[in-house]
Amino acid sequence: MTSNKIYMQEVACRDGFQNEAMFIPTEEKIAIVDQLSECGYAKIEVTSFTSPKAIPALRDAEEVMHRIRRNPDVLYTVLVPNLRGAERAMSCGVDEINLVMSVSEQHNQSNLRMTRERSFEQLAGIIGEVKSTPVQINVSLSCAFGCPMEGDVAQDEVLSWTDRFAGLGVHGITLCDTTGMAYPTQVGALFERVKSRFPGLELTAHFHNTRGMALANANAAIAVGINRFDASLGGLGGCPYAPGASGNVCTEDMVHMFELMGLDTGIDLPGILAVAARLPKLIGHDVPGQILKAGPRLKLHPVPDCAVSAG
Repeated sequence: MTSNKIYMQEVACRDGFQNEAMFIPTEEKIAIVDQLSECGYAKIEVTSFTSPKAIPALRDAEEVMHRIRRNPDVLYTVLVPNLRGAERAMSCGVDEINLVMSVSEQHNQSNLRMTRERSFEQLAGIIGEVKSTPVQINVSLSCAFGCPMEGDVAQDEVLSWTDRFAGLGVHGITLCDTTGMAYPTQVGALFERVKSRFPGLELTAHFHNTRGMALANANAAIAVGINRFDASLGGLGGCPYAPGASGNVCTEDMVHMFELMGLDTGIDLPGILAVAARLPKLIGHDVPGQILKAGPRLKLHPVPDCAVSAG
């Protein structure tokens, strides 16, 4: 079952920028969010309220959130790791907080330095504090499609953790292919089960292109009725257990594909390409996105001078 409307959610400003060695100036971050706010996104993940010592690239989180120009049609979300981060985020008037834990025990301990149960206890405390406010709560479940240390993750594990967070009253769940281990039939089967069991949750697909299957996985998700997708401008983003690999699925590549398929993303493709074109200079290296390099499918080129008529 497919839906014609697709909700695009930009994560480059957080998931992408936090992995860059070069600090992106605050003014540039604000300008990029402001530009993207006019490009038709449903949601923009602006920053992370993590300790500046842990992620110095996003040490300007408060200033960015206070100074961006809000579009009422866009939901502005931020990642928060703990109660202190949630308090900082709430003071900035965010629309949503995004909480993260892994469904893989080993990945959670390696990435967050705590057991899954401790993560759940900590996140439950944040949810308890925020739930009575107008701020929405989303939980991103990392390694939902596989763990680079444990291998396959059982679907029942994903369903169990989703159930526990749903029981706390969260608004949405994102299933994350954190290190690019997902494949299409797996994606379709898992999302179909989660969607069927939790019809009241807003479900988001978050794919990485580590092994070149992100767009195929997105099609598999669409086939079972998923219509919300995280994506990163230029394909920015890290893949901590696959050094040198590309990161998040590229926003402009995904939008280009969806629109060719007759799906309505609402995204201004030339607009986001203009922003993506600024990224290499800002971050000091090329970006993985293909449409930025090759242009849209019907970008035509002049006949080469060396062409010989067949007549």
